[in-house]
Amino acid sequence: MRFLRVVSSGLVARSDEIAQRPCMEGSNGMEQARHSSGIKHATVVGGGVIGASWAALFLANGLDVTVNDPDPDIARKVESLVEGATPALAGLGYQTEGLIKRLSFEGDLATAIASTDLVQECGPERLDFKQALWARIEAAAPKGALLLSSSSSITASAQNQQMAQPGRLIIGHPFNPPHLMPLVEVVPSDQSDPATVARVMAFYREIGKVALELKKEIPGFVANRLQAAIFRECMYLAREKVASIRDIDDIVMSSLGIRWATNGPFLSFHLGGGAGGMAHFVEHLGKGGMEKLWQTFGAVSYDDETCRLLIDQAQEFYGDRSIDELGQIRDERQVAVITALDKLQEDAKS
Repeated sequence: MRFLRVVSSGLVARSDEIAQRPCMEGSNGMEQARHSSGIKHATVVGGGVIGASWAALFLANGLDVTVNDPDPDIARKVESLVEGATPALAGLGYQTEGLIKRLSFEGDLATAIASTDLVQECGPERLDFKQALWARIEAAAPKGALLLSSSSSITASAQNQQMAQPGRLIIGHPFNPPHLMPLVEVVPSDQSDPATVARVMAFYREIGKVALELKKEIPGFVANRLQAAIFRECMYLAREKVASIRDIDDIVMSSLGIRWATNGPFLSFHLGGGAGGMAHFVEHLGKGGMEKLWQTFGAVSYDDETCRLLIDQAQEFYGDRSIDELGQIRDERQVAVITALDKLQEDAKS
């Protein structure tokens, strides 16, 4: 069932998105993913929330996983996060028994990646840090290993400046959390070999991700730029006391969240144009209404007053539950959405 969802058109799945995805139901799914890609061992560099989530997904797909992180308490932290990811993975159809049996930890970077097939970097979002890190990774990693960065905003061509073969580095940016959210944005630099990009795409699709290759580099890539644009207006509306942050959350979950989970913004407005489709929308609703609305958007920043408002309202509306409890509720709801869309896709094929 894993991630065989409605994609691209919102109504019909793209064949290139599902052709290589393994069936994760039953006992053979993990072995299929493990051998068809040629990737058997993944090293996660950085064992924070993103790194641990990647580790959980890799483990659920039958890979051996090594985590490299200087934190002396990293084993306990990662194992706890993997355990927390297990219910969502099980809900998506993975076999989750004994995941941490294939999980190991190595504090020395060169040793951790010396025999790996893939590096998924999840370090701090600092350009100087990543540039130095990738020079060290490249020097120690096998020549055929895939080198992937989870960076949410820093392009490969900015990170690879100290590498001998800068084209080896490719962005594999997940939407958080990687073990649950289907999307991974694959963003090569102009020095990347198309054959390497194809290997990256194949690997991600084999472990159940909806892998989409961006046609050019741009800071923040696509998903985070969209998220930032929407959240900017959310902050403005909250600051101007148009609605509370809880009301804004409810508005999105009761409208745009449902619409975009099934159609996306462009198909939604193509449908919104009625029989005339996008052409009617552009002429009568876009030029006639949306452009005027854009002119009313105000400036907003993370100034002290706005930050205090967001923090205080988050505590007021959501502070009665722990982050772990809220995360569990989030995972259950997102699994429900994903599996429901998967079922629609499967029913459409039958």
